[in-house]
Amino acid sequence: MLFGLGAVGLWSTVATAFKVALGYMSPLELMWLASLVSWALMGVLVLRRGLAGEALRRGWRTAAWAGLMNPVAYYLVLFGAYDRLPGQEAMALNYTWALTMAFLAVPILGQRLTRLDVLAGMIAYSGVWTIATRGAVFDVAFADPLGVGMALASTLLWALYWLLNARDHRSPLVAQWQNFSVGVPVLSVLLLVGPGFAWHGWAGLGAGVYVGLFEMGIAFVLWQLAVHEVSRTAKVSNLIFLSPPVSLLLLFLVVGEPVLPSTLVGLVLILGGLGLQQWQKSPAPAVQS
Repeated sequence: MLFGLGAVGLWSTVATAFKVALGYMSPLELMWLASLVSWALMGVLVLRRGLAGEALRRGWRTAAWAGLMNPVAYYLVLFGAYDRLPGQEAMALNYTWALTMAFLAVPILGQRLTRLDVLAGMIAYSGVWTIATRGAVFDVAFADPLGVGMALASTLLWALYWLLNARDHRSPLVAQWQNFSVGVPVLSVLLLVGPGFAWHGWAGLGAGVYVGLFEMGIAFVLWQLAVHEVSRTAKVSNLIFLSPPVSLLLLFLVVGEPVLPSTLVGLVLILGGLGLQQWQKSPAPAVQS
């Protein structure tokens, strides 16, 4: 449970860290820097745990496409959403990935939806609509349709990543390092042919390193340890519900974002839908971001 609380505590700082870092650099620059830091951290952990042989010998065929999904596509879209939206909105919309996974599991894994699944989806996505329209629920003119679309696309990519990896036999740490080994060179090419990487001062560097070290790195390791150590994974998965309120508080205190009433109402609806789904199935949690 302490591992789980540690991971959730770090994830609670993610929205604030993203907004601070994106105040210094572009989403692509942040993605490249954070991925490089995370790749180095995972490489050290792979070596220390004696997994270098496994990491070098097998699993690269899966990593070839998995690395393009995570970190490349997922985080570029997610950082794009945070760059365009208030952190509270991007964070809340991104929390619907678990429901997206439940619906995508029907065509991909052949699972069936229950009435509670449908009800949970209706409740949660009414919260998405509330946040996207900033409370003007009868107005179809979104404040930032591209930003909202990116936030929802990130949930689609994250859910697809975990569903397609359902038969991935690589150990989690090896899989993460291999995926980033594929992702970092791709991001480097995109950066070189695109805007390039500029020096944004020590504060910008520190913010980017924090994202890679804690959000993509240490939090992932703590979560995996939590899932493997507890006797019942539902105990740990329930800790995820602590993260949004703490995230909102940090965004207010550090970034200075006033909490919009529409965000509070929408977040309650989203968490209510997730809670209903969790109560019904008590699934083993995937990694949150």
